[in-house]
This record gives sequence, C-alpha cells and structure tokens, in this order.
Amino acid sequence: MHHCLERLIAAGLSLALLASAVAQAAPVPANPATDVTRAANQAVLGKLPFADRQDFADAERGFIARPDTLTIKDANGKVVWDLESYKRFIADDKPAPDTVNPSLWRNAQLNVQYGLYKVTDRIYQVRGYDVSNITFIQGDTGWIVFDPLLSEETARAAMDLVNQHLGKKPVVAVLYSHSHADHFGGVRGILDEADVKSGKVRIIAPAGFSEHAISENVIAGNAMSRRAVYMYGAMLPRSAEGSVNAGLGQTISQGSIGLIEPTDLIDRTGQELTVDGVKLEFQMTPGTEAPSEMNTYLPQFKALWMAENTVNTLHNLYTLRGAQVRDALGWAKFIGEAMDRYGARSDVKFQSHHWPVWGEARIADYLTKQRAVYKFIHDQSVRMMNQGLTGEEIAEAIKLPPELERNWPTRGYYGTLKHNAKAVYQRYMGWYDGNPANLDKLPPEPAAKKYVEYMGGSAEVLKKARADFAKGEYRWVAEAAKQVVFAEPGNVDAKNLMADAFEQMGYQAESGPWRSVYLQGAFELRNGVPKAGGLATASPDIVRAMTPEMLFDYLAVRLNGERAAGKKLVLNFNFTDLGKQYAVTVENAVLTYAPKASDQADVGLTLRKDTLTDIQLGKATLEQKVASGELKFDGRQPAFGEFMGLLDKFDFWFDIVTP
Repeated sequence: MHHCLERLIAAGLSLALLASAVAQAAPVPANPATDVTRAANQAVLGKLPFADRQDFADAERGFIARPDTLTIKDANGKVVWDLESYKRFIADDKPAPDTVNPSLWRNAQLNVQYGLYKVTDRIYQVRGYDVSNITFIQGDTGWIVFDPLLSEETARAAMDLVNQHLGKKPVVAVLYSHSHADHFGGVRGILDEADVKSGKVRIIAPAGFSEHAISENVIAGNAMSRRAVYMYGAMLPRSAEGSVNAGLGQTISQGSIGLIEPTDLIDRTGQELTVDGVKLEFQMTPGTEAPSEMNTYLPQFKALWMAENTVNTLHNLYTLRGAQVRDALGWAKFIGEAMDRYGARSDVKFQSHHWPVWGEARIADYLTKQRAVYKFIHDQSVRMMNQGLTGEEIAEAIKLPPELERNWPTRGYYGTLKHNAKAVYQRYMGWYDGNPANLDKLPPEPAAKKYVEYMGGSAEVLKKARADFAKGEYRWVAEAAKQVVFAEPGNVDAKNLMADAFEQMGYQAESGPWRSVYLQGAFELRNGVPKAGGLATASPDIVRAMTPEMLFDYLAVRLNGERAAGKKLVLNFNFTDLGKQYAVTVENAVLTYAPKASDQADVGLTLRKDTLTDIQLGKATLEQKVASGELKFDGRQPAFGEFMGLLDKFDFWFDIVTP
C-alpha cells in the first residue's frame, strides 16, 4: 500500500518540454519532393517579396560577438542545445531545398543567427541560445534580466557570453514577461535563489503568474505533451527532409527547468517601478498570448518591450498541442493600446523572440499590421460565421489582404491563418457546426469501416487514392487513406500512402509546427508509435510550487468514473508545515475536496508538504518516510490503497494517426 503515494504525481504532470527521443529501429527513409510539391514551393518565390532583406539587416544589427559553434551541454555531458545541427544545412547563402517551403526556409535562415547583440543604449540581447531571447538591461550597479530562457544551462551560457564581452556584473532583478516556461525556466542559470530570499535580487512578474505557470499543463498535461511531440517535431531528424525550425525559433532546449517565485507582482497598466536606476512602466495584457502577460516600456531608453504579444510571425490563437483558445479581439486591442501609449515615444521595439525593429515610423507600421492581422482574422471569421459558414468553410475561404499577405512579420510561421480562423469559430460557437448530421457522429473506427464498405473496399479506395496522389491531391488522399487505416489498422499499404501524403504536405507547409505535425505523423505511420523518449516530467521547482489544491484537482481528472461508481471514500490530509487540513472525498464517481478535516474519514495522512514533494521527486520512498516518522497514517490504512486503485495512470505514447 505504501508505494501508492509515490504515484500521486506520476504520469502526466509535465511541461510541454521535449526530451530527446530515439526510434526503436532505423527509421524508414524519407521520400523526395514530388513534382507537385516542387512546383508549389517554387510558386512561393513569386508570391512574396524575397528581395526585401530588411529582416536580415535587423537580425544582425548591433552584433557584438558569438562563439564559433554553439552546442550547450549539461553537467552530465548531455547536449541540451545544438544549434550546429541546424547550421550544418541552413545557411544564408543557400536556396530553399525542394522539400522546404521557401518562406519557412527564410524564417529558419533568420532564426539561426545567434550571439550577443546591442539593442540600444544599455539594452542587450542574446539570441539563438534557445527558442526565446534573453535580454540584459544595464542598471546602475548590475543587470536587469528579461525572460531568462527555458533551461538553466542555456541561460548560464548566455550569461557567460555577456560576462565575457560586457564585463561581469551581478543580476539585480529578473522580469518574467509571462507564464510560459521558455520565459522563466532558466532563471537558476543566472542567479542564486538565496539572493532572492535575502532581498538582494527582485523578481518581477504579472499578477497571476505563479498560478498559470504551474497549472497550465497539469490538468490536460499528458495529452498536451504527447501532441507537443508532433508540434515541435521532437523525433524528426534535423535535415531538409525533417525538422527545419519551430517558427518562433529553431526548437526548444532540453535542459533543467527552474522556477523562483516572484517578489513583485504587477497588477495594473501604468504601474511603474524603478529598479537599479531604470524606470519600468507596465502594460497588462492578460488573455493574449498567455493568461498572465505584460508589456514593459523603458522611457529612459525609448524602448518598448512587447513580451510575446508581437513577434515576427503570426502567432497562435489556438496552439496545435492543444490549449484554450485565445482572444483575438482582446489581443488586437492590447496591441492598439501599446501603440497609443508608447508608439510615438519608442525608438526601438523588441520582444522575447526574434529580432527588434528600430525607428518610430517602422515601429508604427509594424504594430499597426500586427494589430490588424488579429483583428482581421477575428472580424472576418465572425462575419462569415454569421453568414452560416462553419469553421472549416471559413478557414478555406478567408484570405488576407495584400498588405498583410506580403508582410513578413504577419506570415504564418507559427500560427496560421487557417487554424486561427477555426479558433475564432471555436471560441464563439464550440465544436458543433449546427448540422444535425454532425451532432452525434460515429467515432472514427466504426465510421471508417462503413466508409470503406461504401467505397467498395480498401483495395478500391487505395487504387483511387494513388491516382489522386499522382495528381497532387494530398489533402484528399490523407482523408481517404485515413478511412482505410482506421478500418484496417494492419493495412501497411494504407499507412504508407497516408504517410506519403502527409510528407508532401509537410514539405509544402510554411508553418514550422504544421511541417512538424505532418512529418511526425508520417514517421509514426511508417515506424510505429515510439516507446522511448518523450517529455521530461515536471521539474523539482514546479512540483515544489504546486499547492495541495492543484494536486487534488489533478487527482480528480485521473479518477476512473467506472471504477469509482458506487464507492465512497474519505481521506484526510494534514500538512503540518502549512497548518492546513483537507478532506478528499470520492462519491458519486467524482473527487472533491474541502479545506478542513472530516470526522468521517476512512484514513488520515499527516505529513509536511515537502515530505510529499520528496516522494514525488524520487528523493525518498514512502516506506522511508513512514519509517522516519515523517509520514503517519491513522484510521483504516487499506482505504488509501483502495483510493489509489481508482486512479488511472496515463500512457504517454497513445495513438494519434492510428486507432
């Protein structure tokens, strides 16, 4: 029974952070681009202003230094960041291969630029050391750091580069712009938590930061994390036939993720702080790119920090790993507010991904078009929705105006026009499109069997699909082959044809995540679902920061309703260090909790919160904690084992492209 507590956090409490993954066997080789794909990619060259090289000039402006190579390892020698794997085949002077959309190739060429850059007086960035940028602002006595990357190791390497070329100075403050891990996870690489606790270093964040930073990937963490393998192409080779980049940057680092709690929370627009002689003015932007986010204006330097609310790509209103839909209309309004408050006072606009923009006129044009693209997608999607079009129909019909279509910073390298339009529909209307035929559709497997039967059998379906493949109708081929795959899971010919269609769609995709999704789908169809690698579990800092309420909410979604039906159990948790008691009840096949002990409990657990954390992190076993007296049971001990037997353990490697 004692080992059960060790499973409280097992399976699913993870950030969407990709760990290295190894295929079970040598993967099936990729196919070349077809004539149709080559022609489609060649046509892109005539549609977009590739002669405009301003972004390349901006990406290199202010360059100070870079190491000759950039491969970062952790203390055990594991590679956590390897820009060289991209640089060996992506270069500024190389044209796009046939297997890569030229627009995405251009984005990758820009994202492999790396090193230390001067943004403006006393503001510096290290770019290309992670998926995000780390920014160093020189105060009177030390550095104020904005968004210290995803991993401790990459942040430390960036700090070393700054120390080497700008002189060693202490970090006096850190600012987290928002609650996504690539903007706070590397904090332990640049400072000692003891300096925060002593008051020597301040950590500034928007209100709600901690709650969202810890909980965002908890409830649906397993499903999100599995799908993140698709979105970021975790298992794809880095090559012209595999992973090229992720749109926001090349990829994400794979090091140690930390979290040090904020000391200062910002809760209103216009709020100001002066830190080490540097004045900071904040604009709250909740519910835009993140649930908790803020922009920052630095009046002494006429510099506008846009967090991740504007980057040099169209962002996601819906992220393909799965998340709540973001508010396009609110996002556009906050960009407009930033323009009104700070645009005319800004000489440079910079942010946590990509490169800056300089000059008041260029900043005004940039922000105007960034606001416009989210407003356009919102307004036009809602207009067509009100004309009776469904999400899929809207996505097929919506077209950007030429002034946005040919604007590089609003191209769909991360978010796309199509899936963002569907997101707007989903936000307002939900999953149901109003057609009664779609109200209670058959699940994919039984539906597929009927489709294949109606279409004359699998051999006939594949015969017709191969003919359509030859014509370049890859979207339809994937749809048709999917029916055979779900009707006959062992049909290798169907899997291979579906993979071939995915592959060509991946080669044509302008969005980094779309490319990764298609190519990962092709990989799994050809090679099977992986059994190794995957995602790193939640870091020690994340687990320590979880409240008991977060833990109980997570346990509630693991409760198997069928097994729990007809059962009633009550468990008391007494956290002695927190001075808090909770009663966890299973009844009516749901788990609820109350912030007080129950006098009807079947069993009670008395322990410190850090005792539970040690068990969760594998630092000690439950038996050791019981033997040491740090964990005590009272009441009917078998009830705890009964409780744990009602909880599902999530399998990370569930099927996606196969039933």
